[in-house]
Amino acid sequence: MNITREDIDDLNAVLKVDIAQADYQDKVQTVLDNYRKSANIPGFRKGHVPMSLVKKQYGKAVLVDEVNKLLQENLQKYLTEEKLDVLGNPLPKGQDDLNWDAADYSFEFELGLSPKFEVDLKPKKAITEYKIVADEKMIDNQVTSIQKQYGKISPVEEVKEGVEVTGTLANEEEEINKDVTLELSSIKGKRNTDKFLGAKVGDVLELKSKNLFEEAGVYQSRLGMSEDEASEKNIELTFTIKEINARELADLDQELFDKIYGKDTVKSVTELKDKIKQEAEAQFEQQADQQLLNDITETLIDNTKFELPADFLKKWLQQSGEKELTFEEAVEEYERSEKGLRYQLIEGKIITENELQVKFEELKDYAKTMIKAQMAQFGQLDPSEEELDNIAARILSNQDEVRRLSEQLMNRKLLDFFKENVKLKTKEVTFEEFVKEVYN
Repeated sequence: MNITREDIDDLNAVLKVDIAQADYQDKVQTVLDNYRKSANIPGFRKGHVPMSLVKKQYGKAVLVDEVNKLLQENLQKYLTEEKLDVLGNPLPKGQDDLNWDAADYSFEFELGLSPKFEVDLKPKKAITEYKIVADEKMIDNQVTSIQKQYGKISPVEEVKEGVEVTGTLANEEEEINKDVTLELSSIKGKRNTDKFLGAKVGDVLELKSKNLFEEAGVYQSRLGMSEDEASEKNIELTFTIKEINARELADLDQELFDKIYGKDTVKSVTELKDKIKQEAEAQFEQQADQQLLNDITETLIDNTKFELPADFLKKWLQQSGEKELTFEEAVEEYERSEKGLRYQLIEGKIITENELQVKFEELKDYAKTMIKAQMAQFGQLDPSEEELDNIAARILSNQDEVRRLSEQLMNRKLLDFFKENVKLKTKEVTFEEFVKEVYN
């Protein structure tokens, strides 16, 4: 067998594979011999069917199968040995005139080659790394929220200051149909609050999405859209009241602190606020890290310029799925996936050049750390190493879990790498400011 490569340009090549009779005839003969031993053909005893009859019945199919096996095995071996970085898989060129009755065969395959490029980790404009802090307003709101959560609730007949109203926000055209609980203080503007005041269970209020809520972050959770979208669309909403409740706030005493955090963990309002701040900022850090990763990804894609073998990739997408696509469908799929492919190549280069690959021992330690944190949530604060090893082994025997944890760990390694190597500027914001900057 002989494989030769012709480079069409920097991104495209053609492999020519020549297969001689000597490459496949022994394998074909072995398969036919086995067929002969087990063939059941009327008029002949098992194992005594003439080879000429076996070849006539099975020979062409066995030949095609064995030649295809040789092609696949040797193509992959060639790509590995030549260290060719290809995109997709080799695509066979059409050969309608192929003569399977010949002794030797020649096949051609199109290759899409990975582009050569450099990654610049020092963009001219520094990328913002957000440090989200829990301000006094947020902490005080959370304290009040805790008091409401653990306080007493009692139904009232009509909406008045200080109550909370549960009902359904709806707009059929926008496919909004959400059961929500609103405090009157969260409603923006006198015109809107006047519609609530004095309303009773069963009443249907007519509202507009523009300037409906005091806080920007509420729009996403209540309407599934940003404040800007809500203002731009200014859609008509109905709010059907189901419940009207007044809450008596729980006292900020030791009994409440113990209910929330366990006995004597928190002993004062000051300590409660410190705990709330600590927990909130730990959650904010995860959101800020994810945003940083998103922003770095976008910057790298925008700043790392290289060509792709677009025509090859469209053809490959057209042929590679379970269902063959039309050319137009393949073009659409390519346009949807091009950005992701670009980042895969950039990320792969960064991982390889900086040896960031996830090793099994790292994955095992990462799994154990996560297991330990989850066990702590259920009061198991000091599990043994043997127990952690056994649980980790069970988790890592599941390939889906291995894939999921590997992706998480790789994201963590990439984020740590970026924080050390990418040009960043730190910006301290409240959560409300962060939402406005990032999501509006």
